[in-house]
Amino acid sequence: MILKLAWRNIWRSKRRTAITLGMIIFAVVLSTLMMSIKEGMYANMIKSTAGDFSGYAQVHLKDFWSEKTLEYAFEIDDDVVKILEEEKTVDGYLPRVEGFALAAVHNITKGSAVLGIDVEKEKAFTNLHERVVEGEYLLPDDDAILIGNGLAKYLKIGVNDTLVLIGGGYQGRSAVGKYPIKGIVKFGSPELSKQLVFMPMQAADMFYGTNGLVTSVILKTASGKKGIIAAKHLQKKLGDEYEAMDWKQLNPELVNLIETDRVEGYVFMFILYLVIAFGIFGTMLMMLAERQHEFGVLVAVGMKRAKLAVMVWGEIFILSILGSILGLICAFPVCYTFYVKPFRYGEEMAKMAEEYGIEAVIKTSLAPEIFIQQAVIVGILASIIALYPLYKLLKINAIESMRS
Repeated sequence: MILKLAWRNIWRSKRRTAITLGMIIFAVVLSTLMMSIKEGMYANMIKSTAGDFSGYAQVHLKDFWSEKTLEYAFEIDDDVVKILEEEKTVDGYLPRVEGFALAAVHNITKGSAVLGIDVEKEKAFTNLHERVVEGEYLLPDDDAILIGNGLAKYLKIGVNDTLVLIGGGYQGRSAVGKYPIKGIVKFGSPELSKQLVFMPMQAADMFYGTNGLVTSVILKTASGKKGIIAAKHLQKKLGDEYEAMDWKQLNPELVNLIETDRVEGYVFMFILYLVIAFGIFGTMLMMLAERQHEFGVLVAVGMKRAKLAVMVWGEIFILSILGSILGLICAFPVCYTFYVKPFRYGEEMAKMAEEYGIEAVIKTSLAPEIFIQQAVIVGILASIIALYPLYKLLKINAIESMRS
């Protein structure tokens, strides 16, 4: 009975209801958009830095990641292959030979990460061929290379030019070679594009002298979360000789950057929720002021104050739930638009973003928990604020209210 009265009272004053609903809807849309942008930026940073290059997880010999030398190269034997293929969270694996060399053209030099890759597997699992912005993708028997567009700009070279690589090979041998540039690739992370050189595994074996050995196995997983799960499972199965690391362990600087920014985001969201709370509180004060005479009459004719207070709280609670649902409906198209068509920074902002190794785009996240979380928070906030009218109505004076 109380809820039925509350529902009817909501629609008695459509203007007041519209104002309250509008405030709650605006709060849900604004808070959802802010968190969606934040989480979208984090997801984009993780994907462009980890997912597109080092993988959400990888396997290598113990201590390789701290030393980063070719002396930790190993053979992928049948036992390792069986363990990788049996892991359900792993969709595929990519062998790589990762080393360091000095890239030189005339009198310009730059230290670069030179990677030997399985051309066909990279094409199937990481879509490396889609990142070629100039020239062509590699073939397995090519004695040529792909370089990042940032490195190409620094060295002032392009497709069909020759790049000299000078470095150290496996077991102390020299690694020297001249390679034609077959294509130029672009990564989401500008920092990666400034230092990467790719060559087919066959050419890398000749360059480094690894003879079929690899330094790491990149694991292809559907998401960062599955990468973390895969690393935990594989570490138990592979034993102490190998090391299975997830993207957080591989990129601690990125994790620290995200966590620091997330704390700043929480502070900003707290301020936003504070503004939202005062806005909702203002509409409730307006409702109390407008209905003083009505409340006084109801108490005078015998309605208990407790029932009156619960009825009004029920009105606000229903409005909170309704506003949160409508807010979600309104927020989704806005977030979806920025998800499909990411907003790109201006030239100055883009330069600042690239200094941090971040792709200069704003792309939202459509993770369901973001929408549900914001709707629940705003709904709870409105319900808590509704305790004030409940308190005031429990102490209402019928005569004074009727005279107001």
